[in-house]
Amino acid sequence: MEPVTPLEQALHTARALVLADLVAGEAAEADVVSLVEEAVVQRRWWVEQWPDGVEYVAGLVAQDVQDALLDRFGRWPLCPVCGDGDPHALEVEPELGPDPHWVCHQAGVKVAAVGSLGPATAGGTSAS
Repeated sequence: MEPVTPLEQALHTARALVLADLVAGEAAEADVVSLVEEAVVQRRWWVEQWPDGVEYVAGLVAQDVQDALLDRFGRWPLCPVCGDGDPHALEVEPELGPDPHWVCHQAGVKVAAVGSLGPATAGGTSAS
């Protein structure tokens, strides 16, 4: 059995974190899970081109899935902090960095680490 490479470990971790957030928001339907797999495949290629980017994979996969969901289903994850006004999605920060978090830019707060959204913080989609 071959040892797991840092690249494979980072990709498995990214997949697990994003899937955890999708499950928390009850958004882990089969077609959505396929979007996660597509993002992981794309980021595998990206990290093979830029090995120093391995620690950024989780945040990038989260952003890729968020973008793909917006195109197909609507905003995800919806902000649980702002009760008034139009529903809006959380954003991943840093955009390119380690230790990614879901952040509400309107309220200026960190909501949760990627992979740590709870049922109350991982609301479903809203038509854009």
